[in-house]
Amino acid sequence: MMSVSSPTERPTRAPVWFLAAALGGIAWNVFGVVQFAGSVTATAESLVASGLTSEQAAVMTGYPVWMTLAFGLGVAGGLVGSVLLLLRKGLARGVLLTSLLAYVALWIGDAVYGVFAAMGAPQVVILTLVVAIAAALYWVSRLPAAEA
Repeated sequence: MMSVSSPTERPTRAPVWFLAAALGGIAWNVFGVVQFAGSVTATAESLVASGLTSEQAAVMTGYPVWMTLAFGLGVAGGLVGSVLLLLRKGLARGVLLTSLLAYVALWIGDAVYGVFAAMGAPQVVILTLVVAIAAALYWVSRLPAAEA
């Protein structure tokens, strides 16, 4: 049930921690957009030139298209969802849930298609952190502070 505010009532301000979470989510996902752009333009040669082995480059350029789509959906959903979170829009919850589910699918894909095996523990840690941040943003979107 929505309450009707009188002209003299001020809108409820978001707590500082909430603003920090939303702005952090935006910054994190802008970084993710950069990573995504690099991943879709990468070639085996450019990956080897950046320090990967030929085998690692082959894995990174050879996984199924759905994994690239999951990465893109996770990043785009995280960025849009974080902006909606900052604006305290209820739509943020569904968008951030979609981002989280996309990242979970990507994590599973990395495990199944050998990305974790080829890249080692750092890749597991990084993608697990990505999933944890997506889960935290979704959790924040469910809190009362997320409603204007």
